[in-house]
Parts: sequence; structure tokens; C-alpha cells
Amino acid sequence: MPQGLGLLDKPTGAKDGMELLTFSGDRDRLDRFVAGELTQVSRSQVKKLIKQGLVTVNGLPVKPGFLLSEGDSIEVRALPQESAKLKAVELPLTVLYESRDVVVLDKPAGVPVHPGHGHPDDTILNALLARYPEMADMTDQERPGIVHRLDMDTSGVLVVARNEMAQRFLQAQFKARTVRKTYLALVEGHLLPEYGAIEAPMGRDPKNRRRMAVARDGGRDARTEYRVRNHIGGYSLLEAYPRTGRTHQIRVHFASIGHPVAGDRVYGPRKTERRFGRQFLHAWRISIVLPGSADRRLFQADLADDLQSSLDALTREARHRP
Repeated sequence: MPQGLGLLDKPTGAKDGMELLTFSGDRDRLDRFVAGELTQVSRSQVKKLIKQGLVTVNGLPVKPGFLLSEGDSIEVRALPQESAKLKAVELPLTVLYESRDVVVLDKPAGVPVHPGHGHPDDTILNALLARYPEMADMTDQERPGIVHRLDMDTSGVLVVARNEMAQRFLQAQFKARTVRKTYLALVEGHLLPEYGAIEAPMGRDPKNRRRMAVARDGGRDARTEYRVRNHIGGYSLLEAYPRTGRTHQIRVHFASIGHPVAGDRVYGPRKTERRFGRQFLHAWRISIVLPGSADRRLFQADLADDLQSSLDALTREARHRP
């Protein structure tokens, strides 16, 4: 049974303005589960929908605190709302490459790729619309040009389409898993063996729907290959090659084998060292075929300055350690 059907997994028959979800996992409150699945609404908004009778479990109205059981079917009906128009906002962008079809960016940490809860107009997409206004005319009015994403606190290479044709061309490669991505990551502990692969299906964490987790049953296939560059103090610097594109995949996979990404406040230990201002994860390289070409292109973004400084400090400490 699936881990839970969310926005990207709407079943056949679901109408616009309605979401159908299936609960799988340990017992959980209805309002908490729905808020975790439908991240565009807050938990307080979900409670209001439930009290208005717009959320039902197995066809029946219930209270916000109703405890869900395995297999429960949840229907969320909300009044249709006009989508907020994306704003074009002048924000700095580091462009690695651009053509009439594609732009490749070096995304900074701390900036979301597209608008979401708490970030309505301070994202990469808002900046792109200001620089390339023609992107606003694309069919996808929610996330025009976006063909893949990086976590807000992950830096590095991001490829964006500037028109409809380019978006379809690039999306087909990501769907076929022919895009080759390489991340630089610092993980806790001495990772052995130094070459390997983590193959573990992933899904929503049943205890916290805003997190992802290795799924015992019903997860989606996920594979991450890696090569350790070197061990530094109590850490391992490695190259990670995600062969699938699951949300938080690298972070979840390495945490699952006892080597969480350094500085990861979500999947690392509760008392993560404060020396890292963020998770040490950088999208270093991407290899992809561009529209109008049959040749594969390689784009690279040097390790972000904050991560390089942390790495240099760690290396100096390791050298002076007896």
C-alpha cells in the first residue's frame, strides 16, 4: 500500500479543488496528517476545513483530532481559489550558462527554488521571471521552467528551461533518468567501504509527514551511489551520485546508514554541531543534453564559500590533532 498519496500522486477521478489521500503507517491525527501532505495549507487552515465539513474520512465527517488507521481514505474538498500570480522580483542570480532555451544557475543556500509556504516572492523563480519575462507566458503558471529542484539550504547547479519546448525536452531526460548529477557532501563518521551504493525505497515518514524516510513497505525505489574522497577528522568528504530523484534522497539515505550529512538539522542527530551553518551538501556537477543538440554538456559550480571555509577549518584542525 502506498505511503500516502499527496499532491504529486493525485488518483484518477480526483477533481480540481479536491485531494484524495490514503493513510498508511502508525495511527495519526487527521489534521496533522493532512497538513503534512498538503504543504500549501497550514494546520490551522486544515482544522477550519475539517470543522466546515470539507474533509471526510471514509466518506464521513469527523473531528480534527480523529485518529487515522491503516487504509483510511481521506477526501479534502476546498473552495476553488484563484492561483496567486507569480511576481517578477529583481534578485541576484549567478548565471553559469544561458541560451535562448536554457539557463544554468549556481543557486545559493537559503533561497527556495520556487514560491511556497513562507516564501511568496523571494525565490529563484521570482528572480528568473524578472530577468527572463517571457517565462511568464509558459503553460505551467505555477512553476514555469522548473525541471528539477534543490532543497532551500542546498547550493549548486540548477538547470531551468526558458520556454515550453525546452521544458518538455529537459523533463523527458529527468524522467528517463539519463541526467547525471554529482553532489559534494560531508557526512559524519568514517564511511566504509569507500565506494558503494545505498538502495533503499523512500516515502513519507509516518511519524512526521513533513519528513521523508526509508520505507519498510510501499516506498518508491531510490538509489544513491557514492565515492569517498577522503576522511577528515571525524567526517568523510564524498561525491554522491543520486540515480533517482526522491525528495531529500541523499540526506535520508546517508542518515539511514548512520552517516548523516554534517549540519543537517532535520535528519542528523538532535545536537548537530553548530560549526556548520547548514547542511554540508552542494550540487557540484550536472551532465545533460541541451535542446537542439545531441551532445552531453557538463556544468559545474565550485563548492560554496561557506562550505569551503568549514572544510578548510576542519582540515586544519585534523592536521594539528595528535
